[in-house]
Amino acid sequence: MAAMALAAARLLLVRGSGSWRRSRLRSGAPAHRCFSSGGAYPGTPLSSPFPGVPQPVFATAGGQEKFETKVTTLDNGLRVASQNKFGQFCTVGILINSGSRYEAKYLSGIAHFLEKLAFSSTDRFDSKDEILLTLEEHGGICDCQTSRDTTMYAVSADSKGLDTVVGLLADVVLHPRLTDEEIEMARMAVQFELEDLNMRPDPEPLLTEMIHEAAYRENTVGLHRFCPTENIAKMDREVLHSYLRNYYTPDRMVLAGVGVEHEHLVECARKYLLGTQPAWGCEKAVDVDRSVAQYTGGVVKLERDMSNVSLGPAPFPELTHIMIGLESCSFLEDDFIPFAVLNMMMGGGGSFSAGGPGKGMFTRLYLHVLNRHHWMYNATSYHHSYEDTGLLCVHASADPRQVREMVEIITKEFILMAGTVDVVELERAKTQLMSMLMMNLESRPVIFEDVGRQVLATRSRKLPHELCALIRSVKPEDIRRVASQMLRRKPAVAALGDLSNLPAYEHIQAALASGDGRLPRTYRLFR
Repeated sequence: MAAMALAAARLLLVRGSGSWRRSRLRSGAPAHRCFSSGGAYPGTPLSSPFPGVPQPVFATAGGQEKFETKVTTLDNGLRVASQNKFGQFCTVGILINSGSRYEAKYLSGIAHFLEKLAFSSTDRFDSKDEILLTLEEHGGICDCQTSRDTTMYAVSADSKGLDTVVGLLADVVLHPRLTDEEIEMARMAVQFELEDLNMRPDPEPLLTEMIHEAAYRENTVGLHRFCPTENIAKMDREVLHSYLRNYYTPDRMVLAGVGVEHEHLVECARKYLLGTQPAWGCEKAVDVDRSVAQYTGGVVKLERDMSNVSLGPAPFPELTHIMIGLESCSFLEDDFIPFAVLNMMMGGGGSFSAGGPGKGMFTRLYLHVLNRHHWMYNATSYHHSYEDTGLLCVHASADPRQVREMVEIITKEFILMAGTVDVVELERAKTQLMSMLMMNLESRPVIFEDVGRQVLATRSRKLPHELCALIRSVKPEDIRRVASQMLRRKPAVAALGDLSNLPAYEHIQAALASGDGRLPRTYRLFR
């Protein structure tokens, strides 16, 4: 009986999996098992290639020349850059030397509006939905981002759809319809983003705008990146076309691709981007702004009640936010790498950002500030770098009653930058910077942006191993030299929240010019 029950159970377990299995259980005769994925090649071992299947191509560890960025300049001045990367998908896009820094002679906020209007209807595509359906055929997604100096239209899709993708990008960039309905939708999107900017608990985007406004008063990168509320209703097709005519020209563009064959990309560029007439006509650009950034220093304050920014069962405490910055250098200068190492040594990109678990616990802003002053909620270093200038700044936040003490702690840290640099902390900062660089460049969209931005600015690209060699060569005296040079400049200060205890700008400037970073003492007759 036990044997019969066992046989019945075995039959039940394999029911529905093929009559050959049931017959094998009954008779015990061997049978060949046909897997669904390998039935076509029953006698081929895994160590041999399948007949009729293309030979695989594998990446190798050696040979840097295989990873070299190729650049070709077309007759109209447009540059085509590509980077080899294995995989089925590619990222392709057009980067344009255009942004808010070029809006001095125009309505402020045009670049912000163009970002919201990206991938709308064109001469070939009647709507945004049609564009998205076309991309969907190749598993594609699209995005547009604008910064102070660059506008980027990008698509990630299957590499087999490269011709379709480049044609679509050319149409989106050069032949947008900019209908009244689309412009009205963009107005609503911009209005919503401005409201969100002022309401969000994280004030970092707003403070970044304020510190640039303070550092470069009314010029180039100090101009507003977001469209002011009073300009939203003034945007129309004529205003946008007047800007596009001067800045969306082939000599200010780079078509960059990662995961594509360079010759195929150049062929597509010639097909869709050479000799085409844009929607705004072919008149020659006559009003291009070539101004060089002028660092001014100064202070921008925004008094605001921050007590109800974060609501809920455990509301965020009321904080005052201060950002202090000093001019660093352009990314084209040799000192850019020492400044990047200095920023990482201070705690760049957030005390606990990418670089491995706990990497922020060895930065100066954690060891000297957050670890010693429990009442400070945040201390973060940022480094913004452009083609003609740069800004290194520290963002700190605390209770409004302790703002003066917080500012003095930050000014002391600025002074210590030019002091003794421990070899161990320097090596750790260099290792963290290289680690962050290499981990970010594992992502195909990041490689695309790196290729496009470098070629747009310098017409070539430094490869990761070249950047790592420059990082390794940074010495303690390089850090002290760039920090001392930075401290000779006037500070830029941005302050947000309850500012009743904020020190005067002149006192902050005096503290950064002193030897110890202390604020001048103030005395009151009545307390």
